[in-house]
Amino acid sequence: MKILSIQSAVAYGHAGNSAAVFPMQRIGVEVLPVYTVNFSNHTGYGAWRGPLIAPSDVAEVITGVEERGAFPTLDVVLSGYQGSEGIADVIIDAVARVKQANPAAVYACDPVMGNAKSGCFVAPAIPDLLRERVVPVADIITPNQFELGFLTGTEPDTLESTIASADAARAMGPRTVLVTSVERPDRPEGTIEMMVVDDEGAWVVQTPFLPMKANGSGDVTAALFTSHYVATNSAPDALARTASSVFGLLEQTYAVGDRELQLVQSQEHFANPRLEFEVRQLR
Repeated sequence: MKILSIQSAVAYGHAGNSAAVFPMQRIGVEVLPVYTVNFSNHTGYGAWRGPLIAPSDVAEVITGVEERGAFPTLDVVLSGYQGSEGIADVIIDAVARVKQANPAAVYACDPVMGNAKSGCFVAPAIPDLLRERVVPVADIITPNQFELGFLTGTEPDTLESTIASADAARAMGPRTVLVTSVERPDRPEGTIEMMVVDDEGAWVVQTPFLPMKANGSGDVTAALFTSHYVATNSAPDALARTASSVFGLLEQTYAVGDRELQLVQSQEHFANPRLEFEVRQLR
């Protein structure tokens, strides 16, 4: 499998492509990373250095990849944190060109905009751009519960309302929706869930909740789920593998007490997930 991954990059720690590329490589995916920003560290620290990369420069890198003859060989375009609002047009154009070269290719969009605790942390225009222009051309989206609510104008909180919100998102264009954090009020204490909805049904997996802030974990989740889903065409299998791998990563990170993901140290969880969590079909 070959994936063009258009995301941010950081020098210190792991977020964006600096979180997503290695796990995909570790499970055998060939990744072509294209950067939308080149920051010293992720923005969760409240201070960082380095540039937003101009949309025209991002487009030039993508065109250079196209000129090497790569587009017909790409299976997936994956996008995450966009940086400046002009990146949306670059991504949409790249997706169209890749799909023209390979009609079987899919576009997976992680609609990064914020979370319930922090609110939106991207440029003000980006959430609307994602909802109105980017998500409608995606095949797969991987929002958290907060982002799903914004995209659909709903308030997903129960399993039933989250499925309904995912269906509303699917009506916008994507056929597959992975909700990366489902925090329903009636869940067992100390747990968190992920849900996937596609044409074949809806499934949920529950894992222990670790009391930590894990910047970059959503990027890892989107990358692994997309890779497994495209490889197997099985939503429950991709969900099981992703949940196991990401929990292993978070568990190892929590154990050492580091603010940054223990990405390299946890690589065995990517290559050989333990598959210890039950995936339950909801419909």
